[in-house]
Amino acid sequence: MATNPPSGDGHRNGAVRDRSQVYNPQTERWTKRGPDGRFMDQKADNKPFKGIRKEK
Repeated sequence: MATNPPSGDGHRNGAVRDRSQVYNPQTERWTKRGPDGRFMDQKADNKPFKGIRKEK
């Protein structure tokens, strides 16, 4: 993946590995899933998490 300078300034390029997010239609919120498959966190608003891939 190509990156723009400055490199090494502490920000992430690309998606977070081993994590995904899924939309819960009952609560109308996005929920983050960790590498072991368990749910980690839920957003307070109805916008998705940034930098985390979405499940189908």
